[in-house]
Amino acid sequence: MPSTTEITVAQLSRLVGLPAAPHLIDVRTEEDYAADPRLLPGARRRDHAAIPAWQEEYSGKPAVLVCQKGLKLSQGAAAWLRLAGIDAQTLEGGFEAWRAAGQLLLNTDKLPPRDEKGRIVWVTRARPKVDRIACPWLIRRFVDLDAVFLFVSPSEVLPVAERFGATPFDVDDVFWSHRGPTCTFDTMVEEFGLTSGSLLHLATIVRGADTARLDLAPQAAGLLAASLGYSRMYRNDLAQLDAALGLYDAFYRWCRDATEETHNWPSARAPA
Repeated sequence: MPSTTEITVAQLSRLVGLPAAPHLIDVRTEEDYAADPRLLPGARRRDHAAIPAWQEEYSGKPAVLVCQKGLKLSQGAAAWLRLAGIDAQTLEGGFEAWRAAGQLLLNTDKLPPRDEKGRIVWVTRARPKVDRIACPWLIRRFVDLDAVFLFVSPSEVLPVAERFGATPFDVDDVFWSHRGPTCTFDTMVEEFGLTSGSLLHLATIVRGADTARLDLAPQAAGLLAASLGYSRMYRNDLAQLDAALGLYDAFYRWCRDATEETHNWPSARAPA
């Protein structure tokens, strides 16, 4: 049984991808990281020897520290964070236990560079509908909790990407975009290695809504309708993104936990 300052793999796996998920901090040694350079979804690599330089970034935020086996590095780093008033736990068994349990791991070989504040900056076309909301949701929940999104005129996406060090997505002739019949959300799920059953199910719904293939999933028509509604409710693209993240949270939880549940009211009792 874990201590009160530890969280089990099973417990953490239920939180990953949710709005209230803790910030994950990977403090593995360079040698251990090089042996398997993947991360828990949304995790940031941090130097355990430089805690004073970065600890304030987690003030007021719950955090889970991850080292190779859940021993001295993560437990020591978490203890220092708690000393600074930060709610910090460690992952029982560390990275090895998470990997052994077959949990999601984020591929980092395609991860874009971070800015001076440690954020990944992305840029895409203004007036988003489906893919340009779905992809930021995936990134914020499973890749980089602090990611920044710039919405600009279609003709300016690539120039803005070059001038501001941003990564373009969902435009023609870039890496993070549609591929054949699939959409940009599919590309990100595949390239980042986020191929859980629930995310693959959600990807099918997003693809159906985004590519006019409503036959792919019964839920695609509802997602498209809600997305078009959001696009008309908000003039500000960032306000629309903030509001619509909850829509994707709901679809994800349905894909993960509720696909077998049905609504059973009114009852089918025979009339008296």
